[in-house]
Amino acid sequence: MTCKIIVDSCCDMTPQLKERLDVTSVPLTMILGKNEFIDNNSLDLTRFMAEMKGCTEKVASASPSPLIYQEAIENARESFVVTLSSRLSGSYASAVTGKMLADERGKADTYIFDSKSASAGEVLIAVKIRELLLKGTSRHNIIQAINHFIENMKTYFVLEQYGNLQKNGRLNRITGKLISVLNIKLVMGSDGSGNIALYAKPRGINQMIGKLLSLIESSGKRTEGESLVISHCNNPGLAKRLKVAIGQKYHFKEIFVVPTGGISSLYADDRGIVLAF
Repeated sequence: MTCKIIVDSCCDMTPQLKERLDVTSVPLTMILGKNEFIDNNSLDLTRFMAEMKGCTEKVASASPSPLIYQEAIENARESFVVTLSSRLSGSYASAVTGKMLADERGKADTYIFDSKSASAGEVLIAVKIRELLLKGTSRHNIIQAINHFIENMKTYFVLEQYGNLQKNGRLNRITGKLISVLNIKLVMGSDGSGNIALYAKPRGINQMIGKLLSLIESSGKRTEGESLVISHCNNPGLAKRLKVAIGQKYHFKEIFVVPTGGISSLYADDRGIVLAF
């Protein structure tokens, strides 16, 4: 395939899906206290998750260097780049700078998409780009179609663990404990602009699955011929259960289930689920 798709490592894919979509991944960095981990194929995710659970200091992440984006762009004759929401990460800004550096050398024929999402949302965009490329859609029309797709895409996530949100100061400890004791499953997601919004507070897994199904229904989006992505952090059972429930009620062309990589695991935490359609 002549046109490459470049993504940051929050775009969670299996090796098979990466090969199918012809994707190059640019790594982010996870920070646990004073220790740094590069989110690439060499990452020992089991060890990283163990250290993350034991970390009492602040956890954070760092976007890829513009030079890494520049190299990826220059190595592709032409490309499309998909990044984390610019409201959540500096990855988009780094990609823009990397493109500018490549432009100066006359080696850039790329377009950068701000996913306004993360994880499963980035995967879904990459899937859509490759579909359009395989149809022979012109570059101009792909850019228009994907920007429209991003504006209408829905991304939701549900966490089982809230420790990292507490460590980042985004959720106080008392609230986190109450959520756990009451078995509340916060259904959160993109507000359409790339920020995180709270959509529901169901109790238990059954109510949570029901709420996600109702969000698909109320979205008004067409499901026939479209794809849906579920990413999960060490939670294949729930991902499969969700896939079956969605498949029984709606008619998506394909439902992808992928495990989270390092950066998504950092924020989704153990047993977290992300859904995009």
